[in-house]
Amino acid sequence: MFDSKESQFALEAVRRATELVRLVQREMVTPALTKDDRSPVTMADFAAQALLGHLLADAFPNDRLVGEEDAARLRQPDHQQDLEQLTGFVAQAIPGATPPQVCDWIDCGTAEPGGRFWTLDPVDGTKGFLRGEQYAVALALVVDGKVELGVLGCPNLVDGHRPEIGGSGSLIAAERGQGTWTQPLAGGPWRQLHVSDRDNPTDARLLRSVESGHTNVGTIGDLLKLLDVQAEAVGMDSQAKYAVLAAGAGDLLLRLISSSRPDYLEKIWDQAAGSLVVEEAGGRVTDLDGRPLDFTQGRTLGRNRGVVASNGRLHETVLAALRRVGA
Repeated sequence: MFDSKESQFALEAVRRATELVRLVQREMVTPALTKDDRSPVTMADFAAQALLGHLLADAFPNDRLVGEEDAARLRQPDHQQDLEQLTGFVAQAIPGATPPQVCDWIDCGTAEPGGRFWTLDPVDGTKGFLRGEQYAVALALVVDGKVELGVLGCPNLVDGHRPEIGGSGSLIAAERGQGTWTQPLAGGPWRQLHVSDRDNPTDARLLRSVESGHTNVGTIGDLLKLLDVQAEAVGMDSQAKYAVLAAGAGDLLLRLISSSRPDYLEKIWDQAAGSLVVEEAGGRVTDLDGRPLDFTQGRTLGRNRGVVASNGRLHETVLAALRRVGA
């Protein structure tokens, strides 16, 4: 288990990136931040992507990295102070890092997807990061359109599923054909994760995004009513939701089309790692029409519409209900 060079690289890279993001959060996130102040999460995004770019270039120099960020703004003279602060953070993970190197490492993530590439969301869950709640570092290896390896660094989940702010955190990892496993962020024994065996939608526990702009709250309400779901939906940021689902602590995850963004296409880095985590734990992940997620369309899931993830047993029931409520 996890003895390939790729899996060992991914585990160590996500572990180090998650600790670096934690450092940025401790030093920059304060109660005085306004709701729209994204500077700390932007700094954390840049820092984690720079670290991953550096580590990937060293471990797999011929592999591509498809990330969320680029360094164009940092290279501008009026952002020199930001770049110097960022370099200070990165240098704590890569001693001797210089500003030009940091920009180059970030821009490793501007590659286009190909036959074999890695995709990274350096801080998945912006608002969760700023609130000090759930966020994740998400890295996946995609080969010929199929996710082969996915790793999530979840600093505020314990045992891969239990929220604990400031706790030991978790790594959640899945390799195709090898199952889904979790261990403490700092290392320790691995424990295998399995989805729940619930098959009655009335008993289902639904996970959804905290931000209403990331889904369609009204349609979710209609769906829950149709299925007679009794439990309140659980709001949670980031792909940490996929870990909770994989561990059997939730049964269903929905990314519906928001009425404010009807043409939105999911980004590959928002779904790649988490989708494999659920599938290898025994669950199922499709779009709203029941089609597998297609990672051959560049930086977005251009042939898919929304996301449904479940423990597998509930999947067809939920897809049928989604059709009835017009999702």
